[in-house]
Amino acid sequence: MQLKDYVKDIPDFPEKGIIFRDITPILQSPEAFSYVIDQIAAFAKEKGADLIVGPEARGFIVGCPVAYALNIGFSPARKPGKLPRETESFKYDLEYGTNQIEMHADAIRPGQKVVVIDDLLATGGTIHATREIVEKLGGQVVGAAFIIELKDLKGREAIQDLDIFRLLTY
Repeated sequence: MQLKDYVKDIPDFPEKGIIFRDITPILQSPEAFSYVIDQIAAFAKEKGADLIVGPEARGFIVGCPVAYALNIGFSPARKPGKLPRETESFKYDLEYGTNQIEMHADAIRPGQKVVVIDDLLATGGTIHATREIVEKLGGQVVGAAFIIELKDLKGREAIQDLDIFRLLTY
């Protein structure tokens, strides 16, 4: 599968100087989307995942079908104020700013093996923050999976001891 054929480069979005890698064409193609889900599900199964965690919002889009394919649960990591019950939170840096992520305080059972799934690995801030929350709640992050890794932003450095799976590198 020539997956790069399904990624559109959008210059100067969301800020000047940024090239946004749009995965929408992957989602619109049954063949490309199935390929992505199957590949990431195989990685999560190999890692023995009990739960998939996906950061808002594209982590939901990729993580939920992977959880379904493996017949395991999914837990969202969201922006502040979006979850209705008690939460744990962590602040982190983005490629072009800062953010904060939250998860329900009861989202993880102690000892659960978690694979974090998102569309893109850039600086690693989102995955690092998500991992911090999962581990604070007693889970073990056994891997992280992405459609795209932006190597020049060195996201692996933020999560260097974590097993990382990605389908495309830019």
